[in-house]
Amino acid sequence: MKQSFLQQIIHYRRLTPPIRRQFLINTFLQATGIFFVLQAITLIILQIVSHQRKKQHIEHGFPHPHLQDVMIGENRLCIYDYGQDLYHDMLMAIDAAQETIYLETYIWKGDEVGQAFKDHLARKAAQGVEVYVVYDSFANLVVSHKFKRFHPAIHVLPYQAISVPWQILDLRRYALDHRKILVVDGKVSFLGGYNIGSLYATSWRDTHMRIEGPTAADLAHSFADFWNRHDRRGHHIHRHYQRHFDPLINVRGNNALNLTFPIRDMYIEAIDRSERSIALSNAYFVPDSALLDALKQAAQRGVDVRILVPWRSNHIIVDWLARGLFTECLQAGIRIFGYHNMLHAKTCTIDGVWSTIGTANLDRLSSVGNYELNVELYSEEIAQQMQALFKADLTNAHEITLEEWVNRPWFSMLGEHILAPLRFIS
Repeated sequence: MKQSFLQQIIHYRRLTPPIRRQFLINTFLQATGIFFVLQAITLIILQIVSHQRKKQHIEHGFPHPHLQDVMIGENRLCIYDYGQDLYHDMLMAIDAAQETIYLETYIWKGDEVGQAFKDHLARKAAQGVEVYVVYDSFANLVVSHKFKRFHPAIHVLPYQAISVPWQILDLRRYALDHRKILVVDGKVSFLGGYNIGSLYATSWRDTHMRIEGPTAADLAHSFADFWNRHDRRGHHIHRHYQRHFDPLINVRGNNALNLTFPIRDMYIEAIDRSERSIALSNAYFVPDSALLDALKQAAQRGVDVRILVPWRSNHIIVDWLARGLFTECLQAGIRIFGYHNMLHAKTCTIDGVWSTIGTANLDRLSSVGNYELNVELYSEEIAQQMQALFKADLTNAHEITLEEWVNRPWFSMLGEHILAPLRFIS
């Protein structure tokens, strides 16, 4: 016969101190084991749901306004919100290369778009242009080995986070190369959220930027620094493109080995200075407490804070981790919108003056983990375009209200609580 709770307490008080400690340890281990089992069950269920969603996926269009070029000092900037347009211009820039092509991407699909990039790069390499390519090995495990064989004149670095066994003990080595950049001749550059693949050309809503002018040299140096640090074959890049200080355009890069993560600090500083509005779009919104507090405090002092996230992203677990934060965001006055397509953008614009576009998500992997690049911009024209783009995106989204959210199904709340500890490793 089972003991009542009161009987268990009486029994516990009669135990000697050593036995009490062992009793508490056993109870803790049992509770922890049960919690991990619940987590595992929740993760399995979500993966099954995600698999079913992919089978039932129906592609539909989304608004993507064409934005005009903007001059900031000596730099000409163009914002892309549609992959097909971006890839067209990237390939044109590659075809026009005379000296160097630096291409770095997190994912490179072995499909029609991926093959087009390979073919264009091979032609330029055969013409004598110095072509350097970096892709993340882990992110491309499912890509065939045949596709990963490049023209012999192309210098290729399949970045591996851990290359020798003893690096397993170094947490800095777990960083992935999440950057997506193209730099041609140190004069034309592209940076943003787009990976390379047919899926991203028409189905995903993302944001990228082209920068023509002196700032392209900064991205060229960022690429060369990464290559020279991680290439072990001695094919170092020695070409130097002259750099310029520009207070209106700054390139911010996270460096895992150096433990420098300025992108997170950039966001927090800009949010803390906000007075009127914050329009933030992010694929995986799982910020740490400092960044989340900055957003909540901005809303509480009257700033119009709006956050746009994919309602159903390609990572269902991250969706649930993000949704576990919605209640406190909504209670603080933050407005949250769920985008109806896959939204992969990593952008923000504040007070009609400050903007950022880049590769960094607002989760811990991007904030204090992976290699990332964002460009920070001070331009009213760019900010106006970013606000117009955000407004267009809202036509393909629905707002999540506090009343709606607190009345969501009980199993959703339970799942969010069970998964909450995973935010620290997301």
